[in-house]
Amino acid sequence: MEFDLFNELLAATTEEEWAKEIFKLASNLGFEQTLFAVLKSKSEPLENAYIKSNYSSAWRTTYDKEKLGYVDPTVNHTLHHTIPLFWTPDAFKAEKQKNLYEEASSYGLQSGIIFPIHGAHGEYGMFSFASERLANLKNKKEIEQVLPVLSLLRDYVFETSKKFLPVPEHGKEVHLTKRELEILIWAKLGKSSWEIGRILNCSEATVNFHITNVRNKFEVHTRQQALVKAMQLGLLEV
Repeated sequence: MEFDLFNELLAATTEEEWAKEIFKLASNLGFEQTLFAVLKSKSEPLENAYIKSNYSSAWRTTYDKEKLGYVDPTVNHTLHHTIPLFWTPDAFKAEKQKNLYEEASSYGLQSGIIFPIHGAHGEYGMFSFASERLANLKNKKEIEQVLPVLSLLRDYVFETSKKFLPVPEHGKEVHLTKRELEILIWAKLGKSSWEIGRILNCSEATVNFHITNVRNKFEVHTRQQALVKAMQLGLLEV
């Protein structure tokens, strides 16, 4: 395997040069459209993903605005698997997924390959290669021959992306109130909002109000993500 294929990727000093090289390499391997996306951890909401893509900007805007990442079966695959996925119409089974696929197809995204990313420090994401050629079985067999190179490219791109990923804000503290901490502690123990309300002598709606505030402070999407974030910060060590 020609490792010097990635020399220019390694040598890129600016984010623009780096992204341009990614798209060039993918194109040379037979893929017209490429998307690289990574999050610092699985607890982060998808909206926080660092993304480099040459997908249609109109499609990216629609995808983000309608939060289609929470519907997309390829995203779900990357969350739970490490092996690549050839995505075709058959992967989009539910009604919302079928609608997503139909709209994506209008932007030339009919079929492709997704390589999951799972970093050593909890990073999570995907590297997606799309090509209309995959609709043809003969072409698919030819493209299968470059899977080892695509896998290696995924590793090189992920490793070189680290110098361009946003640097976490140091010194930015999240302050939780005493009641918010109490609720999180009980939630960590598996109690529902109704049960926590009974324990703390307040309504279920009040408990959910405080949990929503915590989610907003942590900039996460779900209660579970808020718990993970709080535990990472050592706030629930009791």
